[in-house]
Amino acid sequence: MGRATVADIKGRDFSELDKEAKANTENTNKGSNTNKNRNTTTSDSRGRKNRRRQKKTMVVHPVQRLFDACKDVFAHAGTGFVPPPDKIEQLSALLDEIRPVDVGLSPRMPFFSPQATRRAPTITYLHIHECEKFSMGIFCLPPSGVLPLHNHPGMTVFSKLLFGTMHIKSYDWVVGAPSASAVAEPSQTAQRSEVRMAKVKVDSNLTAPCKTSILYPADGGNMHCFTAVTACAVLDVLGPPYSDLEGRHCTYYLAYPFTKFPGDEQVSIPDEEKDKYAWLQERDKPEDLVVEGALYTGPVIREN
Repeated sequence: MGRATVADIKGRDFSELDKEAKANTENTNKGSNTNKNRNTTTSDSRGRKNRRRQKKTMVVHPVQRLFDACKDVFAHAGTGFVPPPDKIEQLSALLDEIRPVDVGLSPRMPFFSPQATRRAPTITYLHIHECEKFSMGIFCLPPSGVLPLHNHPGMTVFSKLLFGTMHIKSYDWVVGAPSASAVAEPSQTAQRSEVRMAKVKVDSNLTAPCKTSILYPADGGNMHCFTAVTACAVLDVLGPPYSDLEGRHCTYYLAYPFTKFPGDEQVSIPDEEKDKYAWLQERDKPEDLVVEGALYTGPVIREN
């Protein structure tokens, strides 16, 4: 999603695993000093208990595993980067297993409640991590919440629907197709940006639990719109993330039916196929789009 919609919210400095490990280490040291003169049986028993405690602190939570995998998969990410198939499968498998509880989410949280307002419902973004190579975050949509049609230039994006039902409509550009300025009357495109032809990739509802969706720089539905049928949450992994400095801007679009601009010899689409195509036109960020940042309260990631 767009950088303008991402709240730069930092989590705590140390993970809970870190704190538990330190506490157990201190307890182990104290036990060692005070029990020097106790019998071997008691010492061995406490040693086994301490080892069990240490094993507990070594359990890696799902978000940490996802972060570690992203560091590996996107280590050399840049504009247009697509991970190799085995790495795509690895990330998808990790995301498929993540549940709302793993990221500290519950449908009962206030930002999932229906909103009585004439404006579009406010969407909440939970920032987990962002660096030059990839970003991780969660979009929380109340019922009827909409993330308008937008692109992901030169990016590979993994989207995991954590709970709820969401309608997704996505498009890819039709390579080699003329712009609408070449097939439409001048009055239809006057004082507007160029209108380009795109093909519908997905137009359906998704209900959790479901498989992770993936889009790529040139296919897979690089431009998409999310509409919350029910309250829902989406965990997004972007590699690389949006960057104005590197030319990866978030652009919003209006979508017009294919028949809006009559085609000519350059655009020959069978009548039964025309509903699978559309004309997309750049637009400013919608004024009624409100995305607020909130504190991510799930397990803290250890970056080192």
